[in-house]
Amino acid sequence: MATIESKLVEMLTVPVEALGFKLWGIEYIQAGRHSILRVFIDHENGINIEDCAEASRQVSAVMDVEDPISTEYTLEVSSPGVDRPLFTAEQYAAYIGDDAKVQLTMPVAGSRNLKGVISSVDGQMLTITVDGKDLIVALDNIRKGSIIAKF
Repeated sequence: MATIESKLVEMLTVPVEALGFKLWGIEYIQAGRHSILRVFIDHENGINIEDCAEASRQVSAVMDVEDPISTEYTLEVSSPGVDRPLFTAEQYAAYIGDDAKVQLTMPVAGSRNLKGVISSVDGQMLTITVDGKDLIVALDNIRKGSIIAKF
């Protein structure tokens, strides 16, 4: 996870949890002058639009006071959804046996994009089975990971 995202997780976890939600993860996408800050929240009973609005107001208030991002950005607050992004070792471990896709910073087995089944998580190492082969990936080598929804 990038430094700004780590700082934002630290800054926003308590305020989001004070509303009764879990801070699932954060994506910060720098896109020139108009960046995007995505905050994913979750709850055991699911998330609705009112929950997102409430969390958005709380996050916005904290961001206004702390001002960790000096450039203009758009704040988006949502649930992780069915094809939820994965950010932590605990999240990957919770989805062992499920299909996932990961985009890597450095290639593994000649590829930066892997699709397979999450086989195991050991510390900061993920094993993903791709076409019958177990590939071991360091979590800090994952640029973006998510569950592949089954319908």
